[in-house]
Amino acid sequence: MKNYLEPTMEQGRRFLMQNAAGPVVMLNLIRFRQYADYSAFPDIEPAAPISGEEAYNLYIEETIPFLAESGGELLFDGSGGSFLIGPEDEAWDRVLLVRQSSIESFMAFNSNQEYLKVLRHRTAAVADSRLLPLIDELPIV
Repeated sequence: MKNYLEPTMEQGRRFLMQNAAGPVVMLNLIRFRQYADYSAFPDIEPAAPISGEEAYNLYIEETIPFLAESGGELLFDGSGGSFLIGPEDEAWDRVLLVRQSSIESFMAFNSNQEYLKVLRHRTAAVADSRLLPLIDELPIV
């Protein structure tokens, strides 16, 4: 089974080429490692082993200020589970909805050098993920 942790170049290109105006909400599905893997980041490794969920909580805590600075906000952060409609053998530990005011603000957030340091906690924490950009293209009635 293939794990997805980062977008491919083609996926990134397609996302940017949408030229969508207005807000974008990112649906995040996260599956944690049992234990966070800090082997690539010994400079931020905790003194004692921690779970993937604990490492992800560090990531969220340290990410919120960068998100706010870029005009974004965490709309929802909750427990996942199995699908009601979907693959029966697929479950997610955490589900998040993150709103950005635009694709440009998302890209500014995602390329902030200080944020990229925090991203290492996410890398240590996550075994698999999905990220689905949601763009409101329907007029409000």
